[in-house]
Amino acid sequence: MAHDMKSVFYLDTTLNTTSSLGDGIATLDLSSYVDPIARGRSKGQGLAIYKVWWDIADAASNGPVTAATTGTFRAGLISFTGAPAAAVGSASITNETLAANNDLMISGVDFWAGGTAAGDPAPNVWLEPSEKVPYIVVRDQVALMASVTTAMNNAANINVRLECAIVSLDQSTLNQLLRTQTV
Repeated sequence: MAHDMKSVFYLDTTLNTTSSLGDGIATLDLSSYVDPIARGRSKGQGLAIYKVWWDIADAASNGPVTAATTGTFRAGLISFTGAPAAAVGSASITNETLAANNDLMISGVDFWAGGTAAGDPAPNVWLEPSEKVPYIVVRDQVALMASVTTAMNNAANINVRLECAIVSLDQSTLNQLLRTQTV
């Protein structure tokens, strides 16, 4: 499924880890890009996400997390309608939500900081869509969810940037995606 440069646009969202332990959610409204109802000769439309860029940055500056930062989290971008935005420590994400075996997962990353920048590994992106096979969202919202398992001693921003295009969908494809993305 190729896309031309004119149809590509970008969306983004951010979730701040704070220095708390627990789960957090940031939401991104897609209702102006998605229309899962075919009307007459008009096809339904979805939002194709071709690429997701992850950026874990220091919340107090424009830089990377500081060398002295410690903490661990798993974050994911999920096609999930109805998840309310909530600060880290104020949400509850069901076990196995942030996992590659969840059909609603678009992209996921693990991050850990041990307090020594030289010895800390880069964030591990363990799931992402591809330019050849994008993840097509047919719901009104995606959510950036994080589960902070070891509190960050310095708050970090989990930033995502999505490379997107609006795509027309035939009825059978639309029905399959609606079944897959129904919780």
